[in-house]
Amino acid sequence: MSEAFERAFREALELRPDAPPSRAARVTGLAVRLAGKRMWASVPDTPGGLLRFRRAAALAGRAMRTPPGVLVEQEDFGLFSGEWVRAGRPSEKKVILYLHGGAYFFGGPGLYRGFSWRLSAATRRPVLMVDYRLAPEHAPADALADALLAYDALLARGHRPQDITVAGDSAGGHLAIGLVHALKRRGAPLPAAVVALSPWADLRCQAESHRSNELSDDLLPAAKIAWLGGVFCDGAPEEDPLFDPVRGDYTDFPPLLLISSSTEILRDDARLVAKTAASAGAEVVHHEWIGQVHVFPVFADFVPEAKAALRQVAEFLAARD
Repeated sequence: MSEAFERAFREALELRPDAPPSRAARVTGLAVRLAGKRMWASVPDTPGGLLRFRRAAALAGRAMRTPPGVLVEQEDFGLFSGEWVRAGRPSEKKVILYLHGGAYFFGGPGLYRGFSWRLSAATRRPVLMVDYRLAPEHAPADALADALLAYDALLARGHRPQDITVAGDSAGGHLAIGLVHALKRRGAPLPAAVVALSPWADLRCQAESHRSNELSDDLLPAAKIAWLGGVFCDGAPEEDPLFDPVRGDYTDFPPLLLISSSTEILRDDARLVAKTAASAGAEVVHHEWIGQVHVFPVFADFVPEAKAALRQVAEFLAARD
């Protein structure tokens, strides 16, 4: 490793949420806007449109590579699959159950491989990336059932609840928080902590930032997210688990880390979860970074602030070991 690389890496780790975005972060945001957001905005609001975008995202996932020494192991859960990612020499005692983003209709372990190995390396834990079932063939309720099954499988393997962290981003952040509420509903043991990156907490998209940040969000087309949320929530009763992340009881909730951006449309979703959980007495840490792309920690190959965010995740978990 060159001296210049080491210096850049150290400088990246020292970046703070209240600093203006780096040049690399701005360039990445622009590239994401021109590619991902523009393409997403162009597909029709139909099942066929969702599948078309999913196929394009899957092609991008095939280009993801991991460095030498990273171990990737497939896991079959029957109705769905997943993969274990291990970077460095992680402890096998503590694990991260990770639920990817993608608005409940795209994404998967392959697309996230550039992030999952970094998460494993930073936290020194194996990461189980769950390839849960997606829309339009399935509903978020199916994804929640898959997340519960994966959690139960970890317990059956001998992992103690206090050694499991549940994490996710965007729709996966909604799912991670919803998973813990579902465990509470059935009186099951809860994980040690929850990490939610830019969670799409309210699928009804009622927060003000869905409108005020419509133009500043580099990745999410607000109209598309609102349409999807309407489809998912259509006919759902008020007590539906879909609404637990913003309406659920956070009493006795595990320690919760939220990382989000000031310019994304989901900014207020993270703020609302932080406020609601803290009001119920839960331990909450919320880092809102200035001007970053939605779920910027996933872009650690390009965005130096993402490395600093991963450091925040590692420090949050280490402090609660």
